[in-house]
Amino acid sequence: MSVVIFNNPRCSKSRQTLQLLQENGVEPEVVEYLKTPPSKARLEQILKILGLTPRQLMRNKESEYKEQGLADESLTQAQLIDAMLATPKLIERPIVINGDKAAIGRPPENVLEIL
Repeated sequence: MSVVIFNNPRCSKSRQTLQLLQENGVEPEVVEYLKTPPSKARLEQILKILGLTPRQLMRNKESEYKEQGLADESLTQAQLIDAMLATPKLIERPIVINGDKAAIGRPPENVLEIL
């Protein structure tokens, strides 16, 4: 089983989710996505697995969201994906992927459903 967590160690939910995985016997591959953002293809794959639109995966409370005018409804899916790739802080966290399943660890217990 290859489990991946897109993690921000400064985020309490990310830390709690990683700890929960480990407590359940899972040692995931940890990707610090702020240092190593996903590729465009990977982000598109994550969105597809989660069944979310780019806007649904964005942290719309971040100042960068407002500064970049990302609330603009006329922006295309591709433009929103490009914004997340350029500013990975905008990507909701933590995301856990297990094969063809994925979950956002908000709350951390959400990820138990895909193990």
